[in-house]
Amino acid sequence: MTLAELQAIYDQPFFDLIQRGRNAYLEHWSNNEVQLCTLLSIKTGGCSEDCGYCAQSARYTTDVKAGRLMETDAVLEVARRARENGSTRFCMGAAWKGVRSGDAKFEQVLGTIREVSKLGMEVCVTLGQLSLPEARQLKDAGVTAYNHNIDTSPEYYPKVVSTHTFQDRVDTIQAVQQAGMDVCCGGIIGMGETVHDRLRMLEVLTNFSPAPESVPINCLMAMPGTPMEAQPPVEVFELVRLVATTRIALPKAKVRLSAGRTRLSREAQALCFFAGANSIFYGDKLLTAANPGADEDRQLLAELDLTPQPPRAACLAGAR
Repeated sequence: MTLAELQAIYDQPFFDLIQRGRNAYLEHWSNNEVQLCTLLSIKTGGCSEDCGYCAQSARYTTDVKAGRLMETDAVLEVARRARENGSTRFCMGAAWKGVRSGDAKFEQVLGTIREVSKLGMEVCVTLGQLSLPEARQLKDAGVTAYNHNIDTSPEYYPKVVSTHTFQDRVDTIQAVQQAGMDVCCGGIIGMGETVHDRLRMLEVLTNFSPAPESVPINCLMAMPGTPMEAQPPVEVFELVRLVATTRIALPKAKVRLSAGRTRLSREAQALCFFAGANSIFYGDKLLTAANPGADEDRQLLAELDLTPQPPRAACLAGAR
């Protein structure tokens, strides 16, 4: 889609917009299902990059302490618990610039992925930059989706990070697509960007070929010690507008409410679901930020008559 088309969608009267988002959802999705995803930081802190929103950067003084790469058994324990709690996608994130074939830590991660993939859940990882050889190794190990957010517009990106470029992000996404993995790619709002930047980000996403399988929409969690610690919270209606616009622009993608849900009321989350969101991160912690507890989410979904989306048949077959 073009920027002008996205702007026209976004600028509709609020209730017309969210109704159109709801209609786009109903056309492509059924059963009022929500995908439940669990996110685990398997290597926390000490990252060399300078992303202005991230408490894991070694360049900033934050409460996040650098840790070692988790052992496979420890990751499996968390993954099994996530499956028992109803998650159908298990996402693993590592705070580093990227991965290279032959590196011992990358080999360890590949081994962990092979074990997690036996549990019958979709396996998603976010490991930073990679090229086609590494992407193919991840695919062969059992990764179903690779998360690599573009964060914001190409124009605003240099104000967010200087240690890599927007094109570096796109290059990694292209490698993921060539390897045959799904692309999980979205952004962060509330970093000081404009609505124009948000729609430019969405314009880039809509022109990926193939389109992203899932689009995480994160609201900035302003972390003390980072350059963005003083940014104010995102206005709820701005978030809902972006959710609805994303649903209309990418009707077949899962639109995931990601970071920032602890600042949303139950009513605000319900409005996001109505507008087209159909995926959440599930569990009391994301990489370093707080998240609503599993019991709280189960109660909310039940009261909204929403049910957990089952895992893909291919994932269940791989667990046998």
